[in-house]
Amino acid sequence: MRVGLVLWLPFSLLAALMAYLITYDEYRRHFPDRRRAVLEAARTAAVTLLFFLFAGLAVSPFLVRLAR
Repeated sequence: MRVGLVLWLPFSLLAALMAYLITYDEYRRHFPDRRRAVLEAARTAAVTLLFFLFAGLAVSPFLVRLAR
């Protein structure tokens, strides 16, 4: 578990940051209200963070087993 968290947390954070930046850039063109674009981008970033974190934690035991 600890190995998976150390491996996947930085990549999950990076994926969430990139998802936020891409989504915010797109939504600020479609929503006249800046607050709505920020909230939607933050929601997308949170979902991305959780997805990659849980996917990484699910895959990490198999990767550790393959490395042995």
